[in-house]
Amino acid sequence: MPRLPVLKAGQVLRVLEKVGFKVARQRGSHARRKHADGRVVTVPVHIGQDIGRGLLRKILRDAELSLEELMELLEE
Repeated sequence: MPRLPVLKAGQVLRVLEKVGFKVARQRGSHARRKHADGRVVTVPVHIGQDIGRGLLRKILRDAELSLEELMELLEE
């Protein structure tokens, strides 16, 4: 199993859009995305900062995505 990558917020948001998450709202530096089936994910958008591995793991769990699915979507 590959290690979790260190990603920028924009990369995470693009992956979420690819799997069907739409903009729910954004308040300050926290972007909220919602899926049609009710899943909700919050991504902190801090310019110049990476999403840490622990937070990325939480985002993947909330979005119900596996690491393998994430890696495939990043390559597209």
